[in-house]
Amino acid sequence: MKFRSLASLLSIAIASAVPFVAHGKEAKPDRKPPTLAIDPSPVTAGKSALVTSYADILEPAQKAVVSVYSMKIVRERMALNPFLRQFFGNEIPDQERERKEEGLGSGVIVSPDGYILTNNHVVEGADELKVLLADDREFIAKVIGADPKTDIAVIKIEGERLPVVTLADSDNIRVGDVVFAVGNPLAVGQTVTMGIVSAKGRSVGILDEVAGYESFIQTDAAINMGNSGGALVDAKGRLVGINSAILSPSRGNIGIGFAVPVNLAATVMHSLIETGTVSRGYLGVQSQTLAADEAEAFGLPRDTKGVTITDVTPDSAADKGGLKVGDVVLSVNDKPVAALRDLRIYIAQTAPGSKVKLKISRDGKPQVLDIVLGKLDEKPNELLTGVEVSALTPEARRRLRIPPRFDGLLVTSVDPESPYADRLAPDVLILQVDREDVSDIEAARRALTPGRHILIVYYRGSARVIGLTVE
Repeated sequence: MKFRSLASLLSIAIASAVPFVAHGKEAKPDRKPPTLAIDPSPVTAGKSALVTSYADILEPAQKAVVSVYSMKIVRERMALNPFLRQFFGNEIPDQERERKEEGLGSGVIVSPDGYILTNNHVVEGADELKVLLADDREFIAKVIGADPKTDIAVIKIEGERLPVVTLADSDNIRVGDVVFAVGNPLAVGQTVTMGIVSAKGRSVGILDEVAGYESFIQTDAAINMGNSGGALVDAKGRLVGINSAILSPSRGNIGIGFAVPVNLAATVMHSLIETGTVSRGYLGVQSQTLAADEAEAFGLPRDTKGVTITDVTPDSAADKGGLKVGDVVLSVNDKPVAALRDLRIYIAQTAPGSKVKLKISRDGKPQVLDIVLGKLDEKPNELLTGVEVSALTPEARRRLRIPPRFDGLLVTSVDPESPYADRLAPDVLILQVDREDVSDIEAARRALTPGRHILIVYYRGSARVIGLTVE
């Protein structure tokens, strides 16, 4: 269970007992996408009659919602009693012990071949996952992949006659639509709670630590610990969201719950299944939400909603597509852009190489630009696998006492699992690659092609030569 202070009396609680992690090494690039049942019509389509029960509508969805039990082995170091240490010194090493950490969440079967949508934080770090179906069948599940930036994970079970849920088009939901949260809260067993869509496109800072993409469906349907990864379904029994978090000062439901829209969840799922990773589109701009007084300055009505472009990265997709500083983006593929988060999530949700239609206003005149998206680099500071660098700042130069004559890229972190962990370390200053000075990361990346390279580095008061083989 995670909480974060949002105000003096409020905290954001992840509605499960397990923390965040990304998985994806088990995914295979040759997997075929799952067959999904999709009904894109609005929930209000057709005539409405007096409803006295939703039992028949909810029953199929209930069968497709599962409980996800996680088990993680935690190793803890036990320090020797200080009283004994003074007699034995370091002759007796600290001892380690193992304990099991268990968690509970929910999931939703979305395809007959056993793919299950759940939350990233439900499966994070798990050494074993068990899935319990509504009919009491139990399966061992494996993680196909997970995406911390959307809190979505995909797991898979092997079984026959698996129930599945039908997916709705979450773009069509409206505030006021009746919805139901289905999951296993507080380990009491499968539970259905009812409410309405309270808001759309909510961004509340839950995923800020991972620079995530938030566009939550807010609902007052009761969501508690254990509901994470469960289904938010509409009045037709279709999946509209994956329950993810609650806002609460008491760690319990107070009627403010959040679900990841199923359109976003499905996009992430397809990418994880087919490639093992999540590839996001890249536009290459800096922007800000259009304010009312700015709209008038741009020759637009005061109530215009949009995003103002404040900078365009040279040679980026935006630059090649003709987007300019001062342009106001009004929509992406006919989806209105009301705020910066809308533009960010629409672009990230679109595959690299895709063409998007941007409706813009330039000098008060409408235009349409067709732009082919690039690929977002999720690790902009990664020079080599597991090795992150940055430009040498004056502060770092003073801290490390680096003479003025030396300049280059400073290693800021090295993953212990990196294949280069035995050659590079934090605070190593890379001066040259193959006798060429390096001062920016793009040039260094281009120089470090697969093969053998010679690096000149400065570390702890002296310059030295390092041989490095790039895999």
